[in-house]
Parts: sequence; C-alpha cells; structure tokens
Amino acid sequence: MGKSRKNRVRPNRADPIAKPVKPPSDPELAALRESRILPVVKDLQSPDIKSRTAAAGAIANIVQDTKCRKLLLREQIVPIVLTETLTDNSINSRAAGWEILKVLVQEEESDFCVHLYRLDILTAIEHAAKALNETLASTEPPFAKLTKGQQRIVWDMSHSLLVLLSSLALARDEILEAIVANQNVVRFLFRIVATEAVPQAAFEETLSCLMTLSEDNLPLGQAITDDQETRCYDKLLELVAAGGPRSVFVCGVLHNVFASLQWLDHSPGKDGACDAMLVPTLSKALEQPPPSNKANGQADSWAQMMQVALEIVASIGTDLQTALEKGNRPQPGSASKDEEWNGFEEAEKDDDAMDVDEDSGDDKDEEDDEEDEEEEGDEEEGDSDDAEFDEADLEKVTGMDSEDDNEDDLDDLPTLRELINKAIPQLIRLTNIAVDDDNSMAIQGHAISALNNIAWTISCIDFSDGENANIWKAWAPAGKRIWQRTISPILEADSADLQLATQVTSLAWAVARSLNGTTPLSKNEHRKFMSLYQVSKAQQQTTITSDADDKNKEQQTQEDPFQGLGVKCIGVLGALARDPAPIDINREVGVFLMTLLGSAGESGVPPADIIQALNEVFDIYGDEEYTCDAEVFWKDGFFSHLEELQPKLKAVAKGINKRAFEELRIKADEALINLGRFVQYKKKHAPKVKEATQ
Repeated sequence: MGKSRKNRVRPNRADPIAKPVKPPSDPELAALRESRILPVVKDLQSPDIKSRTAAAGAIANIVQDTKCRKLLLREQIVPIVLTETLTDNSINSRAAGWEILKVLVQEEESDFCVHLYRLDILTAIEHAAKALNETLASTEPPFAKLTKGQQRIVWDMSHSLLVLLSSLALARDEILEAIVANQNVVRFLFRIVATEAVPQAAFEETLSCLMTLSEDNLPLGQAITDDQETRCYDKLLELVAAGGPRSVFVCGVLHNVFASLQWLDHSPGKDGACDAMLVPTLSKALEQPPPSNKANGQADSWAQMMQVALEIVASIGTDLQTALEKGNRPQPGSASKDEEWNGFEEAEKDDDAMDVDEDSGDDKDEEDDEEDEEEEGDEEEGDSDDAEFDEADLEKVTGMDSEDDNEDDLDDLPTLRELINKAIPQLIRLTNIAVDDDNSMAIQGHAISALNNIAWTISCIDFSDGENANIWKAWAPAGKRIWQRTISPILEADSADLQLATQVTSLAWAVARSLNGTTPLSKNEHRKFMSLYQVSKAQQQTTITSDADDKNKEQQTQEDPFQGLGVKCIGVLGALARDPAPIDINREVGVFLMTLLGSAGESGVPPADIIQALNEVFDIYGDEEYTCDAEVFWKDGFFSHLEELQPKLKAVAKGINKRAFEELRIKADEALINLGRFVQYKKKHAPKVKEATQ
C-alpha cells in the first residue's frame, strides 16, 4: 500500500505565458517605478489586509497622475484590481478598487472601456450594484441608521459605479444594450433615484447615467414608467415639480423617456405627459444668474446645469418636428435643413409633368466613361417620359398642399407654445451674455444651438396661402426678435470667431426661411453674409493647401460638404431674397448667386456651393407671378447665364468621385437634371413674362 501524500505548502506558481514587465528606458520613469509604483503594487497583493487596503487607497490617489497611471497600467494594475481588489474582504479595499477603475475610465480613451467590457467588468459591476441596492433598501438596519463613515463608503462606491456605467455606455452601443438588459444594474439606478438624502454628486451622476442609457431606448423607457418597486417615474415627476438644479437633469431623463415612448403633443402619456411639462422647468432654470462667489466650484456647477438645460431644450426643439408630423401637420417642405427645393423630382410623379427635349443641354460626350454614359442614358429616358409642365405643376413643387388649419392658438401644440412663450426669451438673453471665460462662451454657443434647432423645425412648416396661421401668428414675432436681438448684434460685432459665425449663419438661414421674405433686415445687413462667404472660401482654400496634421477637419468637410459656412451663407442669402423681399435686395443677391454659378468648375469653388446656389435660384425665381421674376430674372439676363451653366455643371458633376462623395454626387446629378428642366420651363414662359414687362 502506497504512502499517503503529505500536504505541502507550495509557493504561488508564476504564470508561464505572462511576459515580465520591462522597466521603462527613461531614467526618470524608471526611478519613479522603483520608488512609488512597485512598492504599492506589491502591497496590493500582500497577505496582510491592512497593507492591501493602504495600497489600494494609495493607488487611487496616484492614478490621477499621468506618469504614474501609465506605469501602473504597464504593471497590469487592471487585472490585479479586477481579480483581487474587487473581491477583497475589506470594503475599504473594494471601494478603493472601484475608485481606481473610475479614474482610469475618466482619463483614458474610450477604447479602454471596451477593454474593460471584454474583461467582463459588467459582472463585477452587477455584483457590486446588487449589494449596494440591498444596503440602500435594507430595513434592518435602515440605511439612514448607518454611521456616516459607512454611508460615505456606500456613496463613494456608488459614484464610482455610476461613472463606470456612463463611460461604458458611451463607448459602444452593444455595451449600452448589455447594461440596460442587466436587471440588477437597472434596479440599482432606480433605487438611488428613489432614495432620500442622496449626495448631490452621486445623484447628478445617476441622472446623467440614466440620460445616457435612456436616449432612443424603448426598453428602458418602459422599465422606468412600469417600475413599481421604487416608483422611479413618480419620483422623477416629483423632482421636476420641485424645481432646482436636480430638476434639470431629471428633465433630460424624462425627455428621453417621452421620446422613446412617443408621448408627444398629439399622443401624450400618463396624465398628459409630454415635453410641454418640461419646458417651464427648464426655462426657469435658465433664468438663474451665475453665482457671485466663484469659489468652491460653484461657477462650474452653475455652468454645467445651464449647458445641460440648453442641450435638453435643443433636443426638444428638434424632436418637435416629429410631434408636428404625428399630429397630421403639414409635412416639411424639405426632409432636412440641407435639402432645398427638389420639387422637380416630385413633379415627375404627377401625370402632368414637364415636356423636356431629351437632347437639350445634355448632349453625350463620346469620351465619357461607360458608367457616366449609363447614368446620362437614364436621365434622358426619364426626360422623354415627361409630359408638359405648366404653372400648376410648379406651384405643387414650390408649396405643399395641406389641410386648412386657421386656429388662433396653440392649445393643440403645447410644447411649441411653451418653447415660444417661455424658452425662447431666455435663449435670446443667453446669446447676449458677456463672453469672458470658457463657461460663458459655451453657454452662448449652446443657446444659439437651441434657437437653431427650434427655428429649423419651424422653417419646415408650410405657411403659404395662409396655411398654419396659428403657428405663424405665434412664431413670426418670436422669429423677428431672434433676428433683431441675437443675429444682428453678433453680426454687428464682426467677431473673428468662425465657429460662432457658422453657428449664427445657420440660425439666420433657419429664421430667414421661416419668415418667408419678411426678415427685419437692417441696412445692408445681407452684405455681411456675402462677406462671410468670401471668408469661408479663403478658409477652405487654406485648409486644402495646408500641410498641417489636422486630418479630422478635412475628413469632416469631405463627409458633410453641405454643413460648411459657405453653403450656409448661400442659404441665408437665398432665403432673404425670396418674395416679398425688396427688389433691390433680390437683385443684389441674384447677381451674387449668378456670379457664383458662373465660377462653376474653377479651382477653389466647392461643388456644394454651386449646388446650393442653384437650388436657391430655383426657389427665388420659380414662380413667374413674383415681381422679382420680371424685374430681375428677365431684366438682368439671368436666363442666359443658366443656359450657359449647363455644360459647366455637367463637368462639375462628372468630376465628383461618387464612391468617396456619394451624397455630393447624387445632389449634383439632381441639380443637373433640375437645371435642364428649369431652363425649359422658363424658356416656354419667356414671352408671357416679357410682354408683362413691356
């Protein structure tokens, strides 16, 4: 019989595949590693609980230092924390471990969050969240009866978990979905909302996390409204009614919930819930003056609250378009703020369409490549199927038919009513604050963005022939105030800040579109946008010719060519020149646009600018009943310029790489087709127009 084997104590076996950490080559970093990093990492893995706890706290402090953080990461601090520190018997060690991970996600890039997710950080978070939830919900003993030190540890750990959850959710959609699907984590968030006397930092982080998770998230929206255990939804409503800084963050969560559940003006939720109930609270928050004492971070807290409130108002302004559409309101004249008068495409669908000679203006070039010949063949085939295009057809594409609605109030659109009456006055005020630091600059920018979103939504509503008179009656005075008290003062200041100029120009474009030729321009104010356009050309030329490493800006310009300052300046000018604008302004803008179109194909003239200018010409001179058609379009010989433009525009379209710039190429091809049809239409009606002007 063999002898029984005695138990022997063995030293921990080294990982056979682990690579030893090489010391850094930099002498300073090598010395720092020896003096500060290696000792605490060793103590973190010590058998002595006091040493581990002290080491965890020390690392939580030094990890904020960039050099120390990078050295700690080299020493595999993350696997050590995940596998040892977070499972330590000492709650202080565990709290310090979560603090270490919190600082790491705050300081590192989003890829680090993906790395943590792949290391199964959510399992550790779930375990901790479940334990914290039980502590907060406990009745024996109640949480309020714990010592202050015990409560502090709970809130410190909770804050670390909340920061981790927010950072993880922002890193990748699949991580966000995994978080929302985890019931223990969701119950933990609801529990904090429902708990009394939560520290401000932890509470704001909870609401911030819920805002991130609830955006466009129907499952979480339903979970919030259906929760019976903590009655999270009812608590959120109570906080909105109470006002104060916390109510702002609550409004962000509820706005996301309302949007995901489609609780809109015409389809409100429980007790009439929709965004209209949030706007007064947000507007009240925007009235708050900055603190007189800027110490202790009060100014930063105020600025953060203001920026969050402005972002929520901006989001409500954008989502308002969905509410208008759901309520069977007239559909927007364009699908987005970048799309302008593509009515000829709609006219193709009618039985009475234009009759265009398929050979006019688009003769085939035998040297074109096979792909472009195929495209042109399709265009000619579409043209040959068109029937005669008359005045009725043009009216269909320049103004949308919609139901009559001449109500004198906005009771059926409470969110729009609240935005116009309560939010817009505060937004206008904030666009004129003294910009003397980064906070005030950010607040001004967010206020302009909020106005911009509201104005673009309104600009998509059809006000022609008395349509939507109730909305026009409420909006027109507000739109004019925005122009006079926000746009004009910033233009007059003539700031060298091109980012601010781009923001204001976008707002001006939306307001001018919505006011339909009744914009309250001051003398020669339209010329400022002409000057801005020249600045934008110079800036773009500098960007193209520069050898700087700013590749992100160049890539952004390539990906979205219709968001540049130049296109926006052209859009503003086109909107300002529309009937019933004064003839002198119409003529000056018309000459500007024709001059720009004449430079098509030249170096330094972006194709997007040409396309936008052409679309503005279509909108301005598309109706021969307008005074400007006879007085400017025909008198100033614009027709011949458009005829000469066709071969130039064809060359511009062919020069756009459709693989690299697909949207730009599509819009260029559309503009080329519409130009041919527009020329044919104007040619057909030229005699009538000329007789009227004799």
